[in-house]
Formats: sequence, structure tokens, C-alpha cells
Amino acid sequence: MTKNIVILPGDGIGPEIMAQAEKTLKKIGERFGHQFKTSYHLIGGAAIDACNTPLPQETVDACKQADAVLLGAVGGPKWDAIEKSIRPERGLLAIRKELGLFANLRPAKLFPELKDACCLRPDIVGQGLDVMVIRELTGGAYFGTPKGQEVRDGERVAYNNMIYSESEIRRIAKVGFETARKRGKKLCSVDKANVLDVSQLWREVVLEVAKDYPDVELTHMYVDNAAMQLVRNPGQFDTIVTENLFGDILSDEAAVITGSIGMLPSASLGASGPGLYEPIHGSAPDIAGKDLANPLATILSVAMMLRYQFAMVQEAQVIEDAVSAILQEGYRTGDIMEPGKTQVGCAKMGDLVAERL
Repeated sequence: MTKNIVILPGDGIGPEIMAQAEKTLKKIGERFGHQFKTSYHLIGGAAIDACNTPLPQETVDACKQADAVLLGAVGGPKWDAIEKSIRPERGLLAIRKELGLFANLRPAKLFPELKDACCLRPDIVGQGLDVMVIRELTGGAYFGTPKGQEVRDGERVAYNNMIYSESEIRRIAKVGFETARKRGKKLCSVDKANVLDVSQLWREVVLEVAKDYPDVELTHMYVDNAAMQLVRNPGQFDTIVTENLFGDILSDEAAVITGSIGMLPSASLGASGPGLYEPIHGSAPDIAGKDLANPLATILSVAMMLRYQFAMVQEAQVIEDAVSAILQEGYRTGDIMEPGKTQVGCAKMGDLVAERL
């Protein structure tokens, strides 16, 4: 099988971690007889420096023609002072919109080998954590209009509009139910229906979609309670589905309780076409170029790409098993380092995973 992969290294540690992803792709190709053709394109700060835009049209065209897209990270203090409409993060929002990526899948899984790195008490963690947060990506307050900043009665006023259509809610709800059906058959829909009109519609539509999934247990939770319960008793959750702003916050919370955001991948999917696969951590400009970054989230993003984009389930499992084996053998990057373990750099960790493959 031949697949065309667009690689968007981005900024900061992006180029370093993407180099390790390529090692993984190469080994998987050799082992299973696939060919992964890769091409590099600009996004974020790197694109601003070269083209004065965070998302060049050339990048958009290449991504639309690809079978899948791998992204490193975008942003950094270098671009904090520029006009906000062309900051690096705008490139990320724009490529999601261009590719029609409305569903973000964020697994928050605690590897047993890293249980001591978890910030929760051992009795709370129990046998481990495995929560999937599904976040709607293209609606809500991040994209709603009108929005802006103006002067009213002599003072500055800023505003955003949280807005969702019935069809937007229905399609993300279906992703939630389908994902839960493949996992523990438990779906928690998170909203703020006691306050927000948009959340009241969200809950109504989710209940309608639930009729098509009688085998999935559906519960509802207000977002403030969900934030508390993720820390108090994360084991109660299997799959969570929620809107854009709430999902942004909850997925980061779910991620950090597992010990390190350097370990967690993500997938952004649309109704069809290429998905976008990326680690959830940022560009970490303070360690860029120092061979200190943890590439495992990026490597696990490759596994998600193989699983969700290409239905290469065995290939994805092999990568996940290799990562687990490396951790069992005691190898750690600085962000997950523990006493008695062996600390390695970004490139070495990529080499170790490739060797196990």
C-alpha cells in the first residue's frame, strides 16, 4: 500500500519530533510492505517568516491532496507581538477549517510504566487511566460570529459568539457514539445546559442521536462538574464528547493528569479526506534544538493515523507495543524521568522505538 503523507514540522521542537515520526513510518513500511511518501510544507511561525502568512495556499493545496497530515507544533514568543490575525495559531485553526476537520480525538491514557508520574493519588488512579475526549473543532466561540473588539461608552469591549447548528451537533455526537461503541460503550456528553441556550440545544440533539445507539450508555454532565470529576474520579469516564471551548479545556486537563503531555497524541477528523494527526503539547521553544523533546506523543500520533485513517490496526498496535516496551525497559526523556531510569534525548528515543519495530 502506498500513502502520501504531508508533514508540517512547524515551530520549536516540531522539526525534531517529526524526524522521529519519519523513522517510525520507515520501519513500519519495511516491516509491512507499505510505502509512505512524505513531503514537507510550512505552517505557523515558520510560514510567517517565509511567506508572511501562517498558512500558505501551497500548504493548503498539498494537504488536501494528501492521504493524511502529520503536524509538529506551532507558535512561540517570537511571534507574540505581531498582528493577532496572522499569529501562528491562526494557521492551525485555518488548516482544520480548510480540511473540514470537525472532530478532535484526544486519548488520555496512563501507561502502567508511568503510574508514578501521575499527579493523582495511587488509590484514585487504580489500575490506570484510559479516557477518550472528543472535542468539536469548527464551531462554538472560537469560530462564531459576530466577534471582535470595539469601544463602547469610552471603554474597550470584546465579544465572541458561541453558536452551534443542529447539524454540527449531530455529526460530532455520532462520532462520540461510534467511538464509545468501539471502547467501553459509555458516553458522557458535557455541556452547560443549566445556563447556556446553545448547550440546551446540544443536549436535545445528543438525546435524539442516542436513539440510534441503544447499546451505548449515555450520561450528561455540566462542564464545571466534569472538570472536578476528571480529577476526583477519572475512572468513571470512558468516552467524553463536548463542544469546542469546553473540549479544549477538558482535554488538556485529562492529558495532564496522566503524567506528561509529552506522551499524548491526537487525531482531527472530518467526514472524508485526510485527517490531521499531532501531539497535544506545544512548540516548547525553550528546549528547541537541544535534543530534549519527548517524541513519543508524535510517534503515537503516527499510530493513530495508521489506525483511524488507513485502518492499519496491526501496524498501529505494533507501534504502541514498541513504546510500551521502551518504557518497560526504563528509558525516559527528561519530562518523564524517574529515579533509577535511563534518560535519553529526542533522537535516541526515536531510534529505540525504531529498533523495537
